[in-house]
Amino acid sequence: MKAIDQQKTSTATVRSLAQLLEQQPPTPPPSLVEPGLLPAQGIWFVGGEPKVGKSLLVANLALALAAGSNRIGLPVPTPRRVLVCQFELPLPQFVSRLLVMRRSLGPGADQNLLVDTRATGHLLSAPQGLNHFVVAARTAAAEVIVLDPLYSTHDQDENDTRAMAALCQTLLRLRDATQAALIVVHHIRKSITREEIGSAFRGSSALHAVGDTYMLLTRPSPQLPTLELRFQFRYSPPQPPRLLKLDPQSLWFSSAGAVPIAPTRRHKADPSDVTEALSTRGEPLRYSELRHQVMQQTECSKRTAQLAISEACKQGTIVHNDGQYRLPL
Repeated sequence: MKAIDQQKTSTATVRSLAQLLEQQPPTPPPSLVEPGLLPAQGIWFVGGEPKVGKSLLVANLALALAAGSNRIGLPVPTPRRVLVCQFELPLPQFVSRLLVMRRSLGPGADQNLLVDTRATGHLLSAPQGLNHFVVAARTAAAEVIVLDPLYSTHDQDENDTRAMAALCQTLLRLRDATQAALIVVHHIRKSITREEIGSAFRGSSALHAVGDTYMLLTRPSPQLPTLELRFQFRYSPPQPPRLLKLDPQSLWFSSAGAVPIAPTRRHKADPSDVTEALSTRGEPLRYSELRHQVMQQTECSKRTAQLAISEACKQGTIVHNDGQYRLPL
């Protein structure tokens, strides 16, 4: 009997191309956020440095999705059911933040925005934790699930490619079990260049296998409440960077125009930059620290800094000893 049941299950999961084509909708489903930022059942990673405004922006986005509002300058064609699973703020404080935002938006999101009040303590990396989020999403009839931040949903080593790959498979299982799109807030590596977007995220080699959109938030000036948004897509056409400005009274971001296009410059680094980096720091540095120092002072790429360090070693202008680099005595 078991063998027959297994055979039926196997038959039910195998389809011919003709059967699959019959199940296809006549037109592709529209994106939940345009232009192509969040496809139906897509996965959107949002990242940036600590305290740059990731959670505020994602809360704006969740409210805009629930209300079908274009308030932050990202078109939302129709209202969606949104389940927010946030782990950073106590629930009363998070609700107070939403209340401030609601004053400007009105009641449009009230019925479609739902909050998992018991998300804290449940791990996607554990079967019972994954089941909690699946049940919560089904109860909410969620079309979008927000996870803020990702590191609070697991206990894996984010520097371990296998562990991150397993976590990404769990994200796919959550998406497939709920048929919902995911917006995932994640942190980035400490040393990144301006050209990096998807590769700036922790565990990026694994994330590249599952993400549809990667959005990186940076602050052009520490003195201004302005964010620069840069995008990388797996399937959609490239999008230019955008600027958003925060209104501290309403806690809403709004469009602040296009990012000025800077002339393309080719940054180089040579052995003299390596010795200058060591002189500036005034102490021996590990390889990663030295590379980062060279990248910062010359605005060069990681590869260019590596080549400059290698050449400086060959010329004898720096000394490699006990895993550290220093100037000759």
